[in-house]
Amino acid sequence: MIGTHFRKICLVMAVFAVATASCSGPGGNAGVVPQRSPSPSPSPTPTPTPPPTGPFAYVSNHGSANVSAYTISATTGALTAVAGSPFAAGTNPWGLAVDPSGKFAYVANNGDNNISAYTISAATGALTAVAGSPFAAGTGPRGVEVDPTGKFAYVANNGSAGVSAYTISAATGALTAVAGSPFAAGVNPVAVAFDPAGAFAYVTNLSDGTVSAYTINAATGALTPVAGSPFAAGTLPSGVAVDPTGKFAYVTNEGDNNVSAYTINATTGALTPAAGSPFAAGTSPIRVVVDPTGKFAYVTNNGSASVSAYTINATTGALTAVAGSPFAAGTNPWGVAVDPTGTFAYVANNGSANVSAYTINATTGALTPVAGSPFAAGTNPIGVVVAKKFGG
Repeated sequence: MIGTHFRKICLVMAVFAVATASCSGPGGNAGVVPQRSPSPSPSPTPTPTPPPTGPFAYVSNHGSANVSAYTISATTGALTAVAGSPFAAGTNPWGLAVDPSGKFAYVANNGDNNISAYTISAATGALTAVAGSPFAAGTGPRGVEVDPTGKFAYVANNGSAGVSAYTISAATGALTAVAGSPFAAGVNPVAVAFDPAGAFAYVTNLSDGTVSAYTINAATGALTPVAGSPFAAGTLPSGVAVDPTGKFAYVTNEGDNNVSAYTINATTGALTPAAGSPFAAGTSPIRVVVDPTGKFAYVTNNGSASVSAYTINATTGALTAVAGSPFAAGTNPWGVAVDPTGTFAYVANNGSANVSAYTINATTGALTPVAGSPFAAGTNPIGVVVAKKFGG
């Protein structure tokens, strides 16, 4: 009886998880009752990890006198407006550029004959006006570009047939006119491009069907015409781009619905038409860009709401249309840019106040719209650029 009663007490103690105790039976054996572990707390719901942020994209809104700023999803290519966007610019902003470090942005204000300069927040992509901005340019500035060294900026002044050249303060981003600036160009210069070494500059002259070529003084930024310049292009040459190898240049001929291709003399910078040039495009081709790999070129067709895509022959520079090209864009597509990884392309649709975004097939160059595209912009977006450095 005593033994049975004792065992019942031990059982009760075990059920209620009493602290470890010793119960001796008739045989003198000790039994240890383990302590019950507390019930685990429910796991908190994990917070979704936002997609990593890629570089920043900027769009000049010609009709609303401002600049839209976006972060780019590094995984999807989708655009998200930066806090504070759009940022004020001058009257009728046209072209825009970002320096190679991703620290400064520049916008050509066509209606004010000046250049707005901004610092770029590396954390957010927000724009802050540089002290002294805006900086004087010529009449009707359109194209603005920063050379590959980040030391100089150049502006094509459509109304005064010249190219304004500036040195860039590495500390502040402020612009100072280069001695001898502006430098003579053809009639109605509109766009600027450089070879990747920053040795040569090329400017399209809209009204005389030519391309001006210059050597760039590496110390001062001064421009000297290349022998034989200007070089013949088609009717209304509008955009110009140089491939990443520095071997080829491409010019959109708005009046001829085609693209002129050239080989570049590596010593002199002179242009020679590539075999088969010019190559067919859509209606009123406006801008051209070459992807960072040098494999593909993209042209905005302002009159046919599309983007022509081409593969580039690495030996000759000749263009071959990509299967499925041209690809649909918005109304009156104008500016075009490719992100630094060559994964995404962006087109500013002047007539539909938005930006078309695409993923680029790394093998074929074909374009596929990004989910959510097109993305809202300001009124009459005209230029688009992607900062060359991720995160700032």
